[in-house]
Amino acid sequence: MSKKLVKLLFILIIVSGLFYAGDCLYTDLQTISAVSLGLYGLLIITLIIALGFEFVNGFHDSANAVATVIYTYSLTPNVAVMWSGICNFLGVMLSSGAVAYGIIALLPIDLILQMGNHTSFAMIFALLLSAIVWNLGTWWLGLPASSSHALIGSIVGVGIAYQWLNHHTAGQSTNWHQLINVLESLLFSPILGFILAGGLLLLAKRLLRQKSWYQTPQNQQPPPWPIRLLLILTCTTVSFAHGSNDGQKGMGLIMLILIGVVPMAYALNHHLPENHLTQLQQNGQAVQHIIQPVAAPAAMPPDVIQTTVLDLIDHKQGSALQLNALTQLIGQVNQQLSQKHSLHELSAAQTGQMRTDLYLINTSLTLIRKNQLQHHRPLTQTEQTQLAHYQESIEKTTQFIPGWVKVMVALALGLGTLVGWKRVVVTLGEKIGKTQLTYAQGASAQLAATALILSADRLGLPVSTTHVLSSGIAGTMAANRSGLQARTLYQLIMAWVLTLPVCILLSGGLFWLLSLYI
Repeated sequence: MSKKLVKLLFILIIVSGLFYAGDCLYTDLQTISAVSLGLYGLLIITLIIALGFEFVNGFHDSANAVATVIYTYSLTPNVAVMWSGICNFLGVMLSSGAVAYGIIALLPIDLILQMGNHTSFAMIFALLLSAIVWNLGTWWLGLPASSSHALIGSIVGVGIAYQWLNHHTAGQSTNWHQLINVLESLLFSPILGFILAGGLLLLAKRLLRQKSWYQTPQNQQPPPWPIRLLLILTCTTVSFAHGSNDGQKGMGLIMLILIGVVPMAYALNHHLPENHLTQLQQNGQAVQHIIQPVAAPAAMPPDVIQTTVLDLIDHKQGSALQLNALTQLIGQVNQQLSQKHSLHELSAAQTGQMRTDLYLINTSLTLIRKNQLQHHRPLTQTEQTQLAHYQESIEKTTQFIPGWVKVMVALALGLGTLVGWKRVVVTLGEKIGKTQLTYAQGASAQLAATALILSADRLGLPVSTTHVLSSGIAGTMAANRSGLQARTLYQLIMAWVLTLPVCILLSGGLFWLLSLYI
C-alpha cells in the first residue's frame, strides 16, 4: 500500500470520526431548549483541551508498546507505530468505562455536586493543563513518566486547593478511600511487572531452549518467526490494553466537561430502555426497607436531607437520623420518577438535582455494603444483593459513555501514537539495561505488562503502562544478569517520585488562579 493511499485513508478516518462526533453532539444538544454561543464556545475549548491530553498521552506512551518490536527488528518503526495506533483505537472503543468513573470518584464529593458552576470550570482547566504540561516536559527529556500519575496528581491538587479555598464548606476534600486504592495499584503494578517479567524470562529459559531467542539482534536482522510472531502479538496486546485503560481517563475527563457544561443533555443517560425507570423504582423501594430505622422520625426538608446524607458520607457514623435522611432521599427520587415516563421529561433543574441525589445515594450505599459505617448493622447476603441491584440501576442511569466520546478519544490516542515516539523508545530500548534487549526479554516484558493492565482494567483501576513496561524490562535485565544502568534507573525513579507532588502543586496553583478569574 502506497504512502499516499495510507495518508488518504487516515484523513478519511479522521474526517469521518469528526463528522460522526459533531453530528451526535449536535443531536444531543437539541434536547436543550436554548444554548448560547458562549456555551458552545466553552464546550468546544474544553473538549479540545481534553482531547489534547489524550493526544499527548498517545505520543508520550506509544513507546511502551513499540520499543521491543522496533529494537528487535520484528517490525519497522513506521509499521510498528501505525499498528500500535490502530490497536490503541480498538482498545478505547471496546473498553468498559469502569476506569473512567473511577477517576471521577477521586474528586471531592461537594465539588462534583457543584458541576456546572464556575468552580467546576476552574477544576477542569486546572487538572487538564497541569497534566499536559508535565507530560510534555517529561517527553521532551525522554523520560518514560506516567500520564496516570500526572492526571491523578492533578486531581488531588485540585481537591486540596478546593478544601483550602473553602475551609468552611461541608464535605471532604478528596475521596481518600478511592485514592488509596488507585495509589496502591500505581505503586504495586511496577513491582509486579518487575517480578512477573523476570519470572517469565527464567521460565522460558527453562522450558524453551532455542538459543537464538536469548540473543540480541545481529546486523538488524529480524528474529526467527516463532519469537517474531510472539513479539508482534505482545505489541498488539500492550497497545490494546493501553487504549483500554488509558483511553478511559480521557473519557472520564470529557464526561466531567459534558456534565459540567451541558448537564441537561449528559447528566443522565437518556438512552435507557423504557422499563429502566420502573426497575430503578422497584430496586429503590426494596432498599428502603433494608436501611429504614425502626422508628422513623418526621419528614425532613429537602435541603436538610441532602446535608444529613453528606454528613453520613463524611463522618461514616450511620446514625438513625442519617439513615432516615438516606431513606427519605430514596423516597424522593422514587416519587419523582413515578410521575415520569422518561428521563427526557425532567426539567434542567430536576435533571441536575436527580443526578446529585443518585450520586449521594450510590456513595452512601457503597459505605453500607462495605460495612464502613460505625453504627450500621452488617447486612445479610440477600440484603447485599438487593443493594447491589439498586446500585447497578443507579450506575446505568448516571455512569455512561456516549459512543461519539469513545470515537473522539480513540482518534486522539491513536493519532498521538503515530508521532513523538522516538525519544522514549531510545530510553526503553537502550538505556535501562547495560545490553540491548534480547527477543525473549522483549516478549516477557510485554506479556507481563499486558496481563497487569488488562487485570487492572477489569477492576476499574488506572495503572501506568509506562511504569509497568519499563519495570518489566528492568526485571528481565535483572533476571538475565545483563546489568542495569544506574543513571537511567535514577531518572525513572525521580520521575515516578516527582510526578505526584509536582502535579499536585501545579494543578492546585492553577485552580486557585483560575478561580479568581472564571
